[in-house]
Amino acid sequence: MTKYDVVILTDKKQAYPSTIDNYVKNVITEDALVANALGKLGLNVIRLAWSDPNFDWSTTKAVMFRTTWDYFDDFKKFSEWLNKVSKLTTLINSETLIRWNLDKHYLLDLQNKGIHIAETKFVETGDTRTLEALHAETEWKDTVLKPCISGAARHTYKLNADNIAQHEVLFKELIAQEAMMLQPFQHNIVSKGEVSMMVCNGQFTHAILKKAKAGDFRVQDDFGGSVHDYTPTEEEISFAVQCVNACDEMPLYARVDIFNDNQGRIALAELEIIEPELWFRNFPEAAEILAKATKEKLSLL
Repeated sequence: MTKYDVVILTDKKQAYPSTIDNYVKNVITEDALVANALGKLGLNVIRLAWSDPNFDWSTTKAVMFRTTWDYFDDFKKFSEWLNKVSKLTTLINSETLIRWNLDKHYLLDLQNKGIHIAETKFVETGDTRTLEALHAETEWKDTVLKPCISGAARHTYKLNADNIAQHEVLFKELIAQEAMMLQPFQHNIVSKGEVSMMVCNGQFTHAILKKAKAGDFRVQDDFGGSVHDYTPTEEEISFAVQCVNACDEMPLYARVDIFNDNQGRIALAELEIIEPELWFRNFPEAAEILAKATKEKLSLL
């Protein structure tokens, strides 16, 4: 039986693509950069979908979460798999960090440690208040609504007085099943964009700027957003490293999404440590830094 040092995790769609478009090419390129960097250090690597039913997860020293971008489509199945696999091998990042980071309530933990986050009202499952009532309580006029467990802008809506009523039925259905977040609309994200800061093993490596397409507010490339090279300020680098250091344990890799809030302060949008796109294709050296940190971690097992 073949033994592996690292399994690079993707999802079924990316592991067995029916078509190779630019999106899939980027995923394959990103995973290949990590795999090649690990291979150069003498590690035996394979790339698989996390949901692969045939692989024996006890045959690898570690699994590295990279492009598992379908986990929230069947979260129950993913959670059960996570519980099982964590007993058989080492997870990078760890199960503790993954479970903490799965739910956006983690933002409150970081806020309690002094990290400035986007102003947020958490609306818990089963809450009976309407969107209109929540807007009246907060006195926010323009807002964004999204789930606490999500990705790729799933069920993310821009709300205002003109369209709140149209979303009431949907909101009632959503809040009956899952917790949601309501945030004031951040105008600087549209006008200036959102910065993604990559941190590997506690070290800032590189950054990119994401901008929404004209007429949209979502910066993800799934919705036509664009990616640009970006040179961060020392203040932004320091903020990103502080966010990572505020975790209960140091993640081997993280993406810190930041923006200037409506008051002009640097704020954390999200800290991604499960399966963030890390834009290694923009800065391949970061894949080598991650590979070295991974090998060091494996040597301690």
